[in-house]
Amino acid sequence: MPTYNDLVYVTDGHERQKLDLYVSDSGENFPLIIWIHGGAFRLGSKTDNVPLEYLEEGYAVASINYRLSQHALFPAQIEDVKSAVRWLRANAAKYTLDPDCFAAWGESAGGHLAAMLGTTGNTSVFDVGEYPDVSSRVQLVIDYFGPTDFLQMDSQRLPEGMFHDTADSPESELIGGPIQENLEKAAKANPVAYVSSEAPPFLIVHGDCDPLVPFHQSILLKDALENAGVPVIFYRAEGEGHGRFTDPKIPELTRGFIEQQLKSIKTGA
Repeated sequence: MPTYNDLVYVTDGHERQKLDLYVSDSGENFPLIIWIHGGAFRLGSKTDNVPLEYLEEGYAVASINYRLSQHALFPAQIEDVKSAVRWLRANAAKYTLDPDCFAAWGESAGGHLAAMLGTTGNTSVFDVGEYPDVSSRVQLVIDYFGPTDFLQMDSQRLPEGMFHDTADSPESELIGGPIQENLEKAAKANPVAYVSSEAPPFLIVHGDCDPLVPFHQSILLKDALENAGVPVIFYRAEGEGHGRFTDPKIPELTRGFIEQQLKSIKTGA
């Protein structure tokens, strides 16, 4: 099974602007799952928690590194992810990918970026760099417990949960200052700010005991998508925290969502 490590998606770019691609050695026109790692925008690697089990089910998998908050402030992160999507689509034929069947999946900070991909697909505001004529849209989004509105996180936090309004919070470091003192910058980083009827179908999964990203962050996104008429499945993981889910329904739901949505694209439904 071919593995392509450290593919450069920005020419002469930062060392983090690379991705790994996993493709079956038999077949062609594979639907692609694009994995975006978490890590509070300041940690993590494209080797973390990659869903390689999907390779045996007829999918290709790409895992993306992006610049972290200590390397560059927002919107560098979504610009990187969109650059990676455009690169993958522009090189789809070379790597036997189906350019019309791209799924974005991430957890925590990666869930935020997957949601940003989904909600900003109808705008080019974050499309910078190479392949400007290639779309960075994705056809479905799986958001595992990603933040969606930075400015509401502290009002939604659990009593023992993380504070987000402080200057050293992941969100404040991402935008370059305390979020409540930089309202416009923070608002531009919120996936809910970009929701429209043109967003692709979403699956959102969140533990209701999450101490880091409040559970109600996902409710905000679910409500915004529903109000825009976007198909969305929302799963409340009861008693679960920040990932490392033990609920067996979650992988089953995720697998079924990916299969159903990509099959619909394939059949033109």
